[in-house]
Amino acid sequence: MPDQDRLQVVRDSYGAYESGDRRLIERCLTDDFVFYSPADVGIDRATYFERCWPNAERIDAFEFKRLVEAGDEVVVTYEAKRTDGQWFRNTEVLTLAGDRICKAEVYFGWDL
Repeated sequence: MPDQDRLQVVRDSYGAYESGDRRLIERCLTDDFVFYSPADVGIDRATYFERCWPNAERIDAFEFKRLVEAGDEVVVTYEAKRTDGQWFRNTEVLTLAGDRICKAEVYFGWDL
C-alpha cells in the first residue's frame, strides 16, 4: 500500500474524533483491532468503543507534530485541544493491516 494511503487512514481516524463520526472510525479499524494504553492494556474493539470512543465528545481538534510511516506502522505525536480549551500531547504507534488499523499503542500524560 502506498505510504500516502496509510497516512490518510490515520488522519481519517483522528478526524473521526474531531467530528464525532463513529462510522468513519469503524471503517478505519480492523474487526480484530487491539488497543493498548497504560489504562487499557490489550482491549478488543468492542471494549475500545465502550471505553475510549466516548472521549470523542471531549475533543475539539488535533494538531499533528509527528506523522511518520515506518513499514506497517505510523508513529503519531499530536497536541489535542479539548472542548474545555485545555491542550494535551500524546504519542501513538498505529499498526496497519492493509488499509486499516489493527493495533494502537498510546503513550500519554502531557497536559499543556
